[in-house]
Amino acid sequence: MPDLNGRTIAFLVAPEGTEQVELTDPWSAVEDAGGTPRLLSTESGKVQAFDHLDKADTFPVDTVVADADPAAYDGLVLPGGVANPDALRLDRDAVDFVREFVDSGRPVAAICHAPWTLVEADVVRGRRMTSWPSLQTDLRNAGAEWVDEEVVVDGRLVTSRKPDDLPAFTEAMVRVFAG
Repeated sequence: MPDLNGRTIAFLVAPEGTEQVELTDPWSAVEDAGGTPRLLSTESGKVQAFDHLDKADTFPVDTVVADADPAAYDGLVLPGGVANPDALRLDRDAVDFVREFVDSGRPVAAICHAPWTLVEADVVRGRRMTSWPSLQTDLRNAGAEWVDEEVVVDGRLVTSRKPDDLPAFTEAMVRVFAG
């Protein structure tokens, strides 16, 4: 596995609705590769993760996204869950953070429903991507080429469809984050 050499990776989630495994598996992969994960959210305190529709664990927020500088992070992970990206795309600070991050050319990894936030940030035009199948029309309408594949790497953007894709997603994510 590539070494992240202490790189700091932001994980951006809403206060409620993140699919827990799509947060914890990539988080562990970053730590296992020598990186430092940091949890960002739109509110301070703790975020409530879910196992599909059932409440799961809570996780402490490191930084409120309104106070976060995208330049302080070497990579960005956008976990899925239906409610998570739907809430993030309504938060101007979260959308601005994502847009600035992508525009800076630093790597981004998004799984399942998370590409909704990328659509809202208007950063998918001309990109080849995948997602949970229900997002394919949204992504195409926003100018992306949607494909049904386990993991898609388009430059410094990594996308996957669902929790079953996590092994391929985390491997590709760490490789791209390692540069």
